[in-house]
Amino acid sequence: MDGNRRWAKERSLPTLEGHRKGLDKVRDLVEWARDAGVEEVTLYAFSTENWSRTEEEVGYLMGLFELGFREHFAEVMEAGGRLRFIGERERMPEKLQALMNEAEEKSKDGAKGTLIIALSYGGRPEILAAVNTLLASGVKQVDEESFRAAMWSAGTLDPDLIIRTGGEKRLSGFLTWQSVYSELFFIDTKWPDFSKEEFDSIISDYASRERRRGK
Repeated sequence: MDGNRRWAKERSLPTLEGHRKGLDKVRDLVEWARDAGVEEVTLYAFSTENWSRTEEEVGYLMGLFELGFREHFAEVMEAGGRLRFIGERERMPEKLQALMNEAEEKSKDGAKGTLIIALSYGGRPEILAAVNTLLASGVKQVDEESFRAAMWSAGTLDPDLIIRTGGEKRLSGFLTWQSVYSELFFIDTKWPDFSKEEFDSIISDYASRERRRGK
């Protein structure tokens, strides 16, 4: 969900206003995905590198995440959806950790789609964390199945489709292990301006692609 800060700058608005507008867009996307029959949606909300931003911006984002839990994400659970969080949750404020744990527990039986929020997430840190978990367990040999089960994202699907807004054409550590066969879409539209028309067009394009997975 890239482009919040640049969206605000183009409108001579504070950076923080861009993030607030971006949170509003999350509700739209979840609704569009549900209508399109998407089983899982993963949002890259805060990367491990994002901790290097200013204290003011990081603090504001933590506040937005808390607001998201209390408003937007509650709607997912009310609609029968499931919430999951992946990343270094121990680095998040204790209040947020408690909200994350509570949301996962309350929604664990949700059967109407899963919303996965990547917080303090990075693809390489996830892989390293899985390696260390397996080493600590004393295993002598690892296959892909056991490695995947040791990851933060264990129990989730590998993404069929990845969309990055904001004009950059890279994944920036998003689901590094899981994305090897994902279909990639990079669009110039900044996240707050991402529209249902663009979403529907991407879904239509994706549906027309032949996915051979090396076969």
